[in-house]
Amino acid sequence: MIRKTVWILGLLSTVMVAAFLLPEASPDSSAKTPQPVAAEVKVDNFSFGPAALTVAVGTTVTWTNRDDIPHTIVSTEKVFKSKVLDTDEKFAFTFDKAGTYSYFCSIHPKMTGSVVVQ
Repeated sequence: MIRKTVWILGLLSTVMVAAFLLPEASPDSSAKTPQPVAAEVKVDNFSFGPAALTVAVGTTVTWTNRDDIPHTIVSTEKVFKSKVLDTDEKFAFTFDKAGTYSYFCSIHPKMTGSVVVQ
């Protein structure tokens, strides 16, 4: 009887120590994993649409030239710069830091837009 009691007490203390030391498991830990985010801007009729875009940090923005004329996407702060995009060509940039990023087309400087990253 004493041997059985000692064994049970040893088992209980092991379980209590393990419960104290082990991290608490969440029922759905995959819900906390951030998912990649994407946004699109269309370049058409000498304009960016939408001209102003608000996204979360980590978002990849893709610009697609839908015009029959070449365009570029150039950050005024020199953070990003595309090659000359012909019709249906794309340029993508991932925004890893919060801030406001203004951009323009270097071929047609009156074409402007901005991305606000929060």
